Amino acid sequence: MAGKRGNQTVRGMIQSMAVICAFAGVIYFFIPHDDSLDPTRTVDYSVELTTARRAAPYPVAAPAGLPAGWKPTSVTFRRGEGHAWHIGFLDPDGQYVAVEQSTEPPRKYVPRVTQQAALTERTQQVGGETWQRWEGPKYDALVRTGEGSTTVVTGTASYERLAQMAEALESESGASPSPVPSTS
Repeated sequence: MAGKRGNQTVRGMIQSMAVICAFAGVIYFFIPHDDSLDPTRTVDYSVELTTARRAAPYPVAAPAGLPAGWKPTSVTFRRGEGHAWHIGFLDPDGQYVAVEQSTEPPRKYVPRVTQQAALTERTQQVGGETWQRWEGPKYDALVRTGEGSTTVVTGTASYERLAQMAEALESESGASPSPVPSTS
């Protein structure tokens, strides 16, 4: 008797699993899903930008007027870490671009936020400003110091895209935020 009862339990478990798998398959088949959709979550950075512009001892930079296709993906402001401002984007080519600002000394700050990029002897003119070029194994960067902070535009994107971001930056202190770019 005991042997027959054990076989019935295993058989019942297998039948139950078959029913559950069939049910899950039906649900998957009938629920619409599109694997081609972009899973990147965009963020609205206006609140953090307003906070940073009120709290930072330097004019906080954020892009204004970027063309369509730029997607803001991350934002932070850390007062206790040199008033560090960060805003990350995906450019229209899907490459990462970040704007980083801080009052921390540039020789420590820049290598950290650029993932160990190193200063080159080259500069680049962007919007009438001279930016230093940094090159790294993971990120390249355009760096400018002044106005009480260091501004870094860094990422996996080309220098052309980094320059496009740098040119779009507007710096304000204690003002209302720049318009957030469209995510469409």
